[in-house]
Amino acid sequence: MPILLLVIILGIVEGVTEYLPVSSTGHLILATELLGFRADEWALFNIAIQPGAILAIVVLYWRTFRDVLVGLFQREPSAFAFVRNLVVAFIPAVVLGLAFGNYIELMLANAVIVAWALIIGGIAILVVERFARTSECGGVANVSFRHSVGIGLVQCLAMIPGVSRSGATILGAMSFGVDRKTAAEFSFFLAVPTLAGATALQFFKHWDEVPEGQLAWIGLGSVVSFVVAVVVVKAFVSIITRFGFAPFAWYRIVAGAAALVWLGMR
Repeated sequence: MPILLLVIILGIVEGVTEYLPVSSTGHLILATELLGFRADEWALFNIAIQPGAILAIVVLYWRTFRDVLVGLFQREPSAFAFVRNLVVAFIPAVVLGLAFGNYIELMLANAVIVAWALIIGGIAILVVERFARTSECGGVANVSFRHSVGIGLVQCLAMIPGVSRSGATILGAMSFGVDRKTAAEFSFFLAVPTLAGATALQFFKHWDEVPEGQLAWIGLGSVVSFVVAVVVVKAFVSIITRFGFAPFAWYRIVAGAAALVWLGMR
């Protein structure tokens, strides 16, 4: 398969899955293997194209970011609460990412871990959907400090490929009583510092290992992921509002089971 086609496909996969509770990293690993390439050789690429998905959130929610920035200058409590919640939720990922980064990287090439994580995560979504008791929060700024810390801790489970960062944060928020829409938006906004930090860390650690010519592919993959993510995020909020997360749970279970069968037959 031509590298150009692989880059476009991986960009599409990143854009589609980054904000859905299905694990973008897991899908990128499986897609790379399925297309006949070594996942470990494309691990840096798969992380480095995340800025495209980050930019999609900045563009879609630019009014929110603008209002928060203006609110900080005007010393509005809601603006400070918004920033506080994201900062405290971001800190656990920073600490654990720096402490266990090397171990996490070893899992990025293990497609079997991804498959099992997809299945287990799907079951977890069904359980949370069934038993979580949520109430309208009215936005990220209204999530409590304690619950924000809890969401940040739950997000760390996504360091296991296949768990899903968005899935972990959304389900964690819902288990604490946060409504679906606010939980999804908390996950979107938390993705900005989390994905930016993960990308910067990988570039810092592996800059000298970037294959010749892959920077150009990273740029293209980021553009593709941005365009796709803009479309997907808009649709995602509508879907969860109407149908909840169960469709994504069943997808995870089926995809994980199919991946285990395929991996076992290779």
